[in-house]
Amino acid sequence: MIDILNIKVSGQGLHSFTQKLNSLVHKSGITEGLCTLFIQHTSASLLIQENYDPSAQYDLEQWLNRLVPESDPIYTHTLEGTDDMPAHIKSALTATSLSIPILEGNLGLGTWQGIYLWEHRHYQGQRRVIVHIGP
Repeated sequence: MIDILNIKVSGQGLHSFTQKLNSLVHKSGITEGLCTLFIQHTSASLLIQENYDPSAQYDLEQWLNRLVPESDPIYTHTLEGTDDMPAHIKSALTATSLSIPILEGNLGLGTWQGIYLWEHRHYQGQRRVIVHIGP
């Protein structure tokens, strides 16, 4: 089964879509297999991260923003704004695809794990994630 999830984002940060993905897995009827995700963008990424304490997400975002700052004079790709080149670098340093096992009809995530779209721009709108669920 292949589907496309449109994930609404409201700017930089981690945007959970674990529940949407769980619904697709249940809808597929597959009890054992693999769920593969691919984001169709070069300035956002995918992440499995702690879903309990929001401070872990905040700290991760702050660390990456410090590592890859906006408005660095070294950037030549500035046509689309000061957040664009840093977003491409952040995307290159993180993941554009994920694979998650399906066990007993559920995503094989740990107790405190959630699935996130990590928006690296100040963009507000929707991002597309291709989902493949198979045995």
